[in-house]
Amino acid sequence: MATATLGQDEAFARIRLLRSPNIGPVSYAQLLARFGNAQAALDALPDLAAKGKRQYRAAPGSRIEAEVAAVRKAGARYLFHDMPEYPALLREIDGSPPILTVRGDLSLAARPCVAMVGARNASAAAVKLAREFATALAAEGLTVVSGLARGIDGAAHEGALPATIGVIASGIDITYPPQHADLQERVASEGLLIAEEPPGTEPRGQLFPKRNRIIAGLSAGTLVVEAAPKSGSLITARLAGEAGREVMAIPGSPLEPRSEGCNRLIREGAVLVQSPDDVVELLSSFDGTPRSTFREHAVPFDLGDFEPDAEAADPGDIAALLTTAPVPVDEIVRQSGQGAGAVQMALLELEISGRLARHAGGRVSLVL
Repeated sequence: MATATLGQDEAFARIRLLRSPNIGPVSYAQLLARFGNAQAALDALPDLAAKGKRQYRAAPGSRIEAEVAAVRKAGARYLFHDMPEYPALLREIDGSPPILTVRGDLSLAARPCVAMVGARNASAAAVKLAREFATALAAEGLTVVSGLARGIDGAAHEGALPATIGVIASGIDITYPPQHADLQERVASEGLLIAEEPPGTEPRGQLFPKRNRIIAGLSAGTLVVEAAPKSGSLITARLAGEAGREVMAIPGSPLEPRSEGCNRLIREGAVLVQSPDDVVELLSSFDGTPRSTFREHAVPFDLGDFEPDAEAADPGDIAALLTTAPVPVDEIVRQSGQGAGAVQMALLELEISGRLARHAGGRVSLVL
């Protein structure tokens, strides 16, 4: 449900809620659903954590004040999950980010989007091909989404400008890699730059898969241009497949190690692409059912399964059913004999107390 306006106090409280310990996209959504607004949710956090046998302190307001000032200084603004401008396809994915910071033209995210990703140490031929593909796709009215990394990402942005979205794993005010400072500024001023992390956040290894889910989530399809077998680009492709989006790859020589990832994707069900027209044809007819069969479509968390008024099951009883191995929430409901709403509330209390981790595909595990 989109909202046209958001008061300053509620916006501040939402940022503070999301920045508080052990609050992720799912728990954030559940707390808003249960308590109606972010301030009421913040007030309830200590009691919820106490049920999970832990003490709790929310993020201090002074930290959020500093963050808001940094966002303004960077020339950026906040985008909340229920604003009309929030990209519709991104809202559909499992664990979509509740709050983003953005610079640039948000209307680019409302157009049909295609992700282009590939190797950082790409071959000269692949870089040239990516740039040419991006130029042609932008000319056909598509917005090209990528991650501003070296190699294929940079070439895709350069070829598509201004019809391009850059998604970064750092804060909106941090440039990475440093050699892309000029390109990142061009994307922000001519296209659209998106960050999930707070300002000042330096890129770290665990933040890149989070970044990749946004790249995949914004797009009706993901095109891998060149990728080694363990490339991060394959993570983006997997996430696109799990989100029910099109997965495409450009084939390469079996003698070239940097083509092995793409060739493997095609073998596992990605659509073989040889020209920009192939991409346009696939995405212009995309109706939510991808032609690619790469990866099984994951079942995302559905807030419709959450009952805000439900009384929680005993968190200790639910914790006893969990281990450090991720298991679907549906299985916990089945084994507990409790209602889905009661189990979800117990899981929420365990998460806020720092005892529960959430994983893709609606799975959870204990944190020891």
